[in-house]
Amino acid sequence: MRFGMFVPQGWRMDLVGIDPDQHWGTMLGLAKRLDDNPDWESLWVFDHFHTVPEPSQEATHEAWSLMAAFAASTSRVRLGQMCTCMSYRNPAYLAKVAATIDVISGGRVEMGIGGGWYEHEWRAFGYGFPSAGERLGRLRDGVEIFRQMWTTGGATHAGKYYTVDGAIGQPRPLQGTSLPGSEVNGIPMWIAGGGEKVTLKIAAEYADYTNFDGSPEGFAAKSEILRGHCETVGRDFGSIVRSANYNVSIGETQAEVDDRIAAVEDVYRKVGVSDKVVQDRIAGFRSDLGAGTPEQIVERLKALQRSGMTYAIVNFAEAAYDTSGIEMFETQVIPALRGSDA
Repeated sequence: MRFGMFVPQGWRMDLVGIDPDQHWGTMLGLAKRLDDNPDWESLWVFDHFHTVPEPSQEATHEAWSLMAAFAASTSRVRLGQMCTCMSYRNPAYLAKVAATIDVISGGRVEMGIGGGWYEHEWRAFGYGFPSAGERLGRLRDGVEIFRQMWTTGGATHAGKYYTVDGAIGQPRPLQGTSLPGSEVNGIPMWIAGGGEKVTLKIAAEYADYTNFDGSPEGFAAKSEILRGHCETVGRDFGSIVRSANYNVSIGETQAEVDDRIAAVEDVYRKVGVSDKVVQDRIAGFRSDLGAGTPEQIVERLKALQRSGMTYAIVNFAEAAYDTSGIEMFETQVIPALRGSDA
């Protein structure tokens, strides 16, 4: 199994109480930790502007600015976003941004892309909030423009939502051009989301990776739908890596697990998140497959691996304050799954 980790950027209220002039140092320290440990294949951030579980005045650092900074300050770990909202940036422009960062990083960018969902920030930033059909239509147009820009050095596309006419895409990404053994498609594309009629069909056509429901039942169901779309479009289902995200609250005992989750609840209450939202979010942490002892987490992930989930992207809510959970995961979970065929 392969592993990536989210670096706290504020979106999940995971920098609360840290002075703003210390935010970058906190993020950079964790990024360098991942860069130094080859057990971690990738680091990730979210493409959001307003915090969850509710909008607040707490900081949320912008994803692609962080991508550029991490590209310049790390040397090995791969760099992704889970996931970029297509409608927040013109896709030809975003393809240029990603290609430039790929050059800065020496060919380490992953493109996580989706239709977007967070209505509050959409409207607040002046994007409106179009229907799901339009958001997914923009996603389809955009990924076609990405592929053209990265593989040919330019794009011409007359789509329903995005039109480009001779957009020059130089420099091209290093991936797919000058790196030995790299794929011809350019930057790897992660199509995030489990929409069964549209999103997974787009994934069958364009994705190198998918990222959807990580529960045993949900993962199996989405995988079968993706398989059907692959058969329809003539794509090898096995060529798409299937991933999922997990909130890890790890402890040697259940009491330690409970303490980690209680600390998240304390942060939410400190910043004034409404009681019902706190209760729902904490229930989600408790039921997550990443909540438990190392042995429990290994057992659950091995079961998912047998279903084809071979890339886990994990989040530690306390990472900016306490790295003991990360260390436990590194020493007791990853070794049990590294190279495992379950």
